[in-house]
Amino acid sequence: MQTMTFAIKEINLRSDLLPHLRLGFHIRDSCDDIPVSLRASFLLVNGQPEIGLSAERVNEDQSVEKGNNLSCAAVKRTASSVIIGDAGSGVSMALLRSLGSFHIPLVSYFASCSCLSNQKEFPTFMRTMPSDTFQIRALAQLVSYFGWTWVGVIGVESDYARFAIQLFLQESAQYGVCTAYTHFYPVELSQQALDGLLDVIQMSSSKVIINFSGESEMQGILREIQFRNITGFQWIASEAWATSKSLWEKAGGLLMGTLGFAIQRAAVIPGLQQHFTNLTPSSIQKLAYFAEFWEETFNCQLNRSVDSNYYGAINYPNSVPCKGSEDLNDVYSPYSDVTQLRVSYNVYKAVYLVAHALQDMSNCQAGAGPFLNGTCADSKHFKPWQLTYYMKRANFSALGEKVNFDQNGDPIAYYDLMNWQRRPDGSLNLVKVGFYDASLPADRRLVINDSTIQWPVGKQAIRSICSDSCPPGSRVVRRKGKPICCYDCVPCAEGEVSDETDSLECSRCSEDTWPNKARNLCIPKAIEYLSYDEFMGILLCVASGLGASISLIIFGIFFTYKDTPLVRANNMELSFLLLVFLSICFLVGLLFIGEPSDWLCRIRYPAFGISFSLCISCLLAKTTVVLMAFRSRLPGGSVMKWFGYMQQRVSVLLGTAVQVLICLIWLLTSPPHASYNTDYHSATIIIECVTGSEAGFWCVLGYIGILACMCLIMAFLARKLPDNFNEAKFITFSILIFFAVWITFIPVYMSTAGKYTVAVHVFAILASSLGLLFCIFAPKCYIILLKPGKNNKKNLMQR
Repeated sequence: MQTMTFAIKEINLRSDLLPHLRLGFHIRDSCDDIPVSLRASFLLVNGQPEIGLSAERVNEDQSVEKGNNLSCAAVKRTASSVIIGDAGSGVSMALLRSLGSFHIPLVSYFASCSCLSNQKEFPTFMRTMPSDTFQIRALAQLVSYFGWTWVGVIGVESDYARFAIQLFLQESAQYGVCTAYTHFYPVELSQQALDGLLDVIQMSSSKVIINFSGESEMQGILREIQFRNITGFQWIASEAWATSKSLWEKAGGLLMGTLGFAIQRAAVIPGLQQHFTNLTPSSIQKLAYFAEFWEETFNCQLNRSVDSNYYGAINYPNSVPCKGSEDLNDVYSPYSDVTQLRVSYNVYKAVYLVAHALQDMSNCQAGAGPFLNGTCADSKHFKPWQLTYYMKRANFSALGEKVNFDQNGDPIAYYDLMNWQRRPDGSLNLVKVGFYDASLPADRRLVINDSTIQWPVGKQAIRSICSDSCPPGSRVVRRKGKPICCYDCVPCAEGEVSDETDSLECSRCSEDTWPNKARNLCIPKAIEYLSYDEFMGILLCVASGLGASISLIIFGIFFTYKDTPLVRANNMELSFLLLVFLSICFLVGLLFIGEPSDWLCRIRYPAFGISFSLCISCLLAKTTVVLMAFRSRLPGGSVMKWFGYMQQRVSVLLGTAVQVLICLIWLLTSPPHASYNTDYHSATIIIECVTGSEAGFWCVLGYIGILACMCLIMAFLARKLPDNFNEAKFITFSILIFFAVWITFIPVYMSTAGKYTVAVHVFAILASSLGLLFCIFAPKCYIILLKPGKNNKKNLMQR
């Protein structure tokens, strides 16, 4: 109120602003009550001589009496053309609806409800207080900035709190913030209402409370919180109580660390503090506003200073009559503290808004006006709606700050982020720790200096979350019936990863990658094949080389003793061929080791089939020769003519030719090739040779089996033929070992995968080759090397 009178006085003394007009005013208390406010507003617009809250235009010759006489007793009571007020959003809406037909512009300095931005419903409303829309955006960004995703929201039962909380719920959801509870409490707080509110707060796991209320409601809540000794909460203040020092005086410890957005603080207004402190007992006798304030400040009573019919008598304990020498400069009171002028600064701008609108109206040029046919309004006799037109378009500076309004009549929002800190002496220190500037880009509007914040508990922000963040490697699973901030963390499924915190979905790795142990990164899959570098590969390589070496050593022994009866008696040529082919069989095992490729796969299987076909064909020829030789009744008979050396060679070639034909058809139709197998083990890429045609592989293996069966039959028939050293018995044993190895190989081969399948195959090759080698040639080497006395024709012919 004093700021308004100061601003009007300042404008009236200026020669550059409204030089031909002087402003006057009525002042009336709204009592924060809608019926009282409505009565006062009708008195103002009807020009009744009641003290009310308004600004009105007066003719130049009807000057306002200067000084502290606020009653405007010397001014003719004309209808007010503009109302500055009310502070409350609910009262402002009631006034606007009631005065709508009068088109009286209303400028509020503290009503922040976003509902008032509706220009269709409230076309004559303007304000110097930012809309709650901006405050709510700032609050949503604030809680998101500190990671508070689980907050409690409370508010007084009023239009201001309802619209603010509704907006906050919508805005905060965009930042992933959830409300643990939303609770409204009545303006008149009963004990039952307080118990219900505090029970909700205590039962919740949220440690952050946002309160949309005024100072008076907060006082009642704090008293009960102090009584219950409830501590450890982070309070977030709405702008209505973000700088209320009186709350600290009553329960300072509970509010330490409070954060809140306060409306922009004014720069120093020259002369304002002196205007505040110029009050004297003689100058305030006529106004109960100041009389009550004076008596409370100095704890004394003025002589009949209070109109008991209007305010009721007020008695202060231990008070004495005022002496008349009291001076506001000698005491501290929030009234004379001009360091936190925020609401008062809004009043100051509201008065200047009206003044500049009138100035713009006065500057209108006839014929170029904004109204019908280019007409202008008379600045001394205008309609309220004409003043509203100029107010909506006002653009001016106040104390160096640009003041303008958007299409809804709202100013551009700027808030100071205030932190309630305790001084060493226990008093409140309101520290600006950041700001919110709605004129900046969205990502730069909120600026916070974390290092200067004093927290309620400890040296860092309180954690207030419903569920801990899901680390990378897991995903969020919502809890049924709970807010989105309440969830469980489930590890990503096999083959999936998440590299972000609180990931909603896990992404599947590509075919050649696999999750690491933490499942937060796709790494190249392990490559698996039977390598020369691993122990199993080395062991099989040594076994293959050793087998081939032994075969060649035996070949050397036989070649050395080729003229002895034992070597000559057992078909020397076929023995040499068999040893060479067995060496090849041993070396074929090496083709199965190493990284598979298409060309290697196409050599591997045919080489295996042909080499074993050569070996078994040689054995079959040897067995057939032995059997036919002893079955022939006459030496040199016609039967033996069909089993000479040439025929033996041809039989080996014919037996192998069938296998070559099978392999050729296999290679031409569906050849083996290298394949990358990820089906058996998801985390491993098995590089293997696939047969291409299963029929081709089993035909190769089956033909070797047929040759082995024929050989076994022949050897079995020749096992009891008369000879001291009958080779057919050893061939029988070798073929039996051969069958045992390969019959065992089939189920093991079918049940393994990867390099172990290859190892089984190589092992079967080596085992069967060694069986053939030792069963057939070990007894002969024993005689040749250790029992040379038995290596003679007589001993061989002996039964």
